Amino acid sequence: MRTLFLGNEALAQGAIDAGLSGVYAYPGTPSTEITEYIQKSKLAKELNIHSIWSVNEKTAMEAALGMSYAGKRTLTVMKHVGLNVAADVFMNMSISGVNGGLVVVVADDPSMHSSQNEQDSRFYGKFAMIPILEPSNQQEMYDLTRYAFDLSEELKLPILLRTVTRLSHSRSFVNTRDRIAQNDLNLPEDASRFALIPSYARGLYQKLLDIQPKIEAIAENSSNNTLTIGKDKSLGIIACGLGYNYLMENFEDTCPYSVLKVTQYPLPRQKVKELFKTCDKILVLEEGYPLVEEMIGDYFQENPKVIGRLTGAVNRTGELNPNIVAKSLGIKENTPKEIPTIVENRPPQLCVGCGHGDVFNALRTLIPEIGDKQVFADIGCYTLGVLPPHNIINTAIDMGASITMAKGAADAGVFPAIAIIGDSTFTHSGMTGLLDAVYEKSPITVIISDNSASAMTGAQDSAALGRLKDICLGIGVEPEHLKVIVPLSKNHDDNVSLLRDEMNYKGVSVIIAQRACVQLPKERKDFIKQFNTLS
Repeated sequence: MRTLFLGNEALAQGAIDAGLSGVYAYPGTPSTEITEYIQKSKLAKELNIHSIWSVNEKTAMEAALGMSYAGKRTLTVMKHVGLNVAADVFMNMSISGVNGGLVVVVADDPSMHSSQNEQDSRFYGKFAMIPILEPSNQQEMYDLTRYAFDLSEELKLPILLRTVTRLSHSRSFVNTRDRIAQNDLNLPEDASRFALIPSYARGLYQKLLDIQPKIEAIAENSSNNTLTIGKDKSLGIIACGLGYNYLMENFEDTCPYSVLKVTQYPLPRQKVKELFKTCDKILVLEEGYPLVEEMIGDYFQENPKVIGRLTGAVNRTGELNPNIVAKSLGIKENTPKEIPTIVENRPPQLCVGCGHGDVFNALRTLIPEIGDKQVFADIGCYTLGVLPPHNIINTAIDMGASITMAKGAADAGVFPAIAIIGDSTFTHSGMTGLLDAVYEKSPITVIISDNSASAMTGAQDSAALGRLKDICLGIGVEPEHLKVIVPLSKNHDDNVSLLRDEMNYKGVSVIIAQRACVQLPKERKDFIKQFNTLS
C-alpha cells in the first residue's frame, strides 16, 4: 500500500509491520512522533503493542531489553542526548546481546533546532561495535526498520538506527508491505549471558569481538551500500544517509561522479578502496560529525586526498543542505527566493499565560536580594527563562542538572542556590539529585515548576502527576519545607514572600509551583486539578 508518511511515521509503521510487541521511549524532539504514531495506531491497539511513555531513556532501554529477553521484538526511541542517559545499558547490552529483535532508534538534531549539542550517535554505535543503519529517505525509514529487526535476531545484537531532524520531520510516499506476526514468548536458552558478572562478561566480550568480521561482511555485501562508478574520475563522493539525497538534488539526471551511498555500517571497506583507486579526490558528505572522514583517513593514510568537514570543504557545524553540497562540488547554488517576513525565524518564547512566566516574575522580584547568578535550571519549556524578557536563568546543561549543580554551588559557598526543574524532568532524572541534597542537608531551594505535562515535546502525560509531594516526602524533604504554590499574577506577592522565606532556610527546601500547561484541553486540566486535589 502507498501512503504519505512523515519520516518518523514511516519508521513507526515499519516497526508495527515487522512484528513489534513494545515501544519504550521518552519524548524528545525530533524523535517524539515515532512513539506517538504507535500510541494512536488502531492496529497497534488491536495488537496490544505496549506504548506507554517511560520515565527516562535509561528505563526505556532497560525495559526494551527485558521484553527482548522474553523473545519479543521491541523498539526503544530517543533523541541523541537521550542516548547519553541510556549509555550504561546501551554499552552493556552490546555485550550481553539480545534475544528478540531490539532496535535502538536515535534521532540526531544537527544545527541544534531543539537541543544542547550536535552530537552524532553513529559514534556510539561504533563504540559499542554494533551495526548502524542510516536511512536517506522515508522509504528507507520503513524498509530499514523492518530489516533491522531481522538483522538483530540474526546477530543476537541490538541495532542502532540513526535518523536526523529533516528526515524525521519531512513527508514522502512510502510503499508498505504485509505485516508479520509478533514473536511468541520465548525465554533465552542460555540466560547466563544476561548476567554480566566479570567471569561471564569476559567471554561475552570476546564473542562480540569474534563476530565483528561477520558484521563487516554483512555491511560489505549489503544492498543498502551501493557504489556507482561515474564518468568524471576527478572526484569520488561518499554520501551517508540524508547526505545522499542532498547530493542528488543538485543533478537533474545522474551524478557525473562516482558515488558510494552508505546506509549500513561498519563502513564497506572494499567499496571505499575501489572508490579510492578510481578517483583523484574523495568528498565525504555526512550529516553530523566527520566519522567517515576520520575512518577513511585511518584506513588509507591519504588524508590529502580526502576532503569534507575536517578540511573545510563542507561546513564543520550545522546541517547539510543541497546548497552546501553544491558549494562543495564547485557548482552553482540554487539561491533561495527572499523569505517573507511572516515566516522568518523568531526567538522561541513561552506561551501567553504560561505558569513558568509567573514563577520567573516572582524570582525576578527577589533578584536585588539574592543576586543575578544563582538560578540553576534544567531542560524544558522553562529553559526559555535564559532569554529576554525573563533573563532569570543562569545554567541549563542537561536533564536533571539543576538540582545537582545548585548543590555543588552550595557546597562551594553560594547562598542561596536555587534550582528550577519541571515535573517531568524531575521524575526523569532530578529525584536522585534531590536525594543527594537531602542526604547532606544542602542549603538549596528547589522549585518544581509543575505544569502536569511533558509540555516542550507535545504535552505528553507526566509520570509526576499527583505524585510530587509524596515523592519528595519519601526522599526525605522535611514536611515543613515542602510547599505548594499556584503561579498566578494575583498570587504574586504571597509567592514572593514564601520564596523569600524558603530561600533563607539553611537546608533543603522544595516549592512545587503547580499549574497545568495552558495548551492542555479543558477536560484534561479539570482532570489534573481533581487529581492533584485528591493527592
